[in-house]
Amino acid sequence: MNFLCRDATDACRAPEMGRVRLDKAQQRDDQAVRRRRKPAVVELVLLAAGVSLLVAFFHFRAGQQALAEAGIEAFSSLVAPASASTATAHSPATPDQSLWSDERIAAYAESVSVGGDLPLAILAIDRLSIRVPVYNGADKHNLNRGVARVKGTARVSHNTGNLAIAGHRDGFFRALKDINNNEIIELTTPRGLVEYRVVSTQIVDPSDTHVLAPTEEKTLTLVTCYPFYFVGDAPRRFIVQAVAQPHSET
Repeated sequence: MNFLCRDATDACRAPEMGRVRLDKAQQRDDQAVRRRRKPAVVELVLLAAGVSLLVAFFHFRAGQQALAEAGIEAFSSLVAPASASTATAHSPATPDQSLWSDERIAAYAESVSVGGDLPLAILAIDRLSIRVPVYNGADKHNLNRGVARVKGTARVSHNTGNLAIAGHRDGFFRALKDINNNEIIELTTPRGLVEYRVVSTQIVDPSDTHVLAPTEEKTLTLVTCYPFYFVGDAPRRFIVQAVAQPHSET
């Protein structure tokens, strides 16, 4: 009798136990669905953040390009009175910043917005897509907005001597990493265009200033830090030396 009662009770409880098992299974399924949804939500949030960053980045670059064009127009206005045809042919377009560091791009944009003295000349190396204003004095402001004549070296208007021009390795002069001997460097001044032919490249210590020494022939020396992609303050200097071509000034 007791067995029958226990069996009957178990039989009565069977449907209830089945429902409990179904409820637990449903809970497990719900938990599994929630676990699958969490990564999907995180991915959507990260995707939205990435899109926002890209939009901000391209907006930042567009603003810098507008500032760059304003600086180039100021340079063109300097050269135009002396030689309108030369200025039109050799004035720089918006600088190619594809090899530049983000820090150098930001510094350039800031320096152009501040302004300063007008350039002395335009330096161009067509194959390397270098076309840059040359300012007088290698101070921080001038090196952020272009390249700069090293004071104490020959002036752009001199017919002899060693004109040294410095530029940042992560900005306008980064492309010098690919320069070759016999490459032609153009320097446009208010007096006209001078073509220089590259005769040597070398790597020196910062204390080795013999590369800036005066020369009897008309010489152009380009100076930038080295290695080009060094993190921090680069320990050495990359030097390009070129000589003026006979009768190249026009």
